[in-house]
Amino acid sequence: MKVVILCGGKGTRLREETEYKPKPMVEIGGKPILWHIMQIYAHYGFTEFVLALGYKGYVIKEYFLNYQFMQNDFTVHLGSGAITVHRNGVQNNLQVTLVDTGLDTLKGARIARLAHYLDGERFMVTYGDGVADVDINRLLAFHLETGGLGTFTGVRMPSRFGTVQTDDRGRILKWQEKPLLESYVNGGFFVFERRFLDYLSEDEGCDLEKEPLERIAAEGMLSMYRHDGFWHSMDTYRDYLHLNAIWNSGQAPWAVWLQEKENQQ
Repeated sequence: MKVVILCGGKGTRLREETEYKPKPMVEIGGKPILWHIMQIYAHYGFTEFVLALGYKGYVIKEYFLNYQFMQNDFTVHLGSGAITVHRNGVQNNLQVTLVDTGLDTLKGARIARLAHYLDGERFMVTYGDGVADVDINRLLAFHLETGGLGTFTGVRMPSRFGTVQTDDRGRILKWQEKPLLESYVNGGFFVFERRFLDYLSEDEGCDLEKEPLERIAAEGMLSMYRHDGFWHSMDTYRDYLHLNAIWNSGQAPWAVWLQEKENQQ
């Protein structure tokens, strides 16, 4: 089963970083957030990726063309021109297909334009700017149980502000600093049946979250997998600083591939 990662947006709210690179290439702990997302899927055995490129897609192409050299030490034999790679980074047997899906194309059309690279009965989709400790295998199992065309992962976002509860006299009964909101929002991490492609169009105005998902929801064919664990997107510079602070603490919840190594040790 292949994993589509949407990498084409311009990331205008993160202009401090995205003026020179696409948002999926903004780094957490010295590695692009795209790399972190791929490691999450690879941890659960999903290692075939199709990247929908758009804004500054050449940066992502250059990254993967030079991936072995950027992730590992290497020796250059100047006489023969041969290069020996000393594999000392995180090693995954990943297959990455990079597809130019247009500069201003919306997400539904991006998926439609790369559909010829998808095979099998179903595929997964996620955004190129969010990390979570979602159990991908449980997500898939839930999708299969529902029998629908699509499943998305519902997450609860933290409030940007603290909240208080008071009595009639204004005395504080409860103080919560940036609590999780009660309602769920779309956190990405989708699973779709191949038939969902019939709801998409290559017209650049086809937006995944609008007509396609609205249609299958109206038909009773869309489900939500509730995820109450960690989820965070990188929308702003504040998010960039926050995610890097979590990574630097050594307690990044989304780094499930590192947690397994620690358990084995």
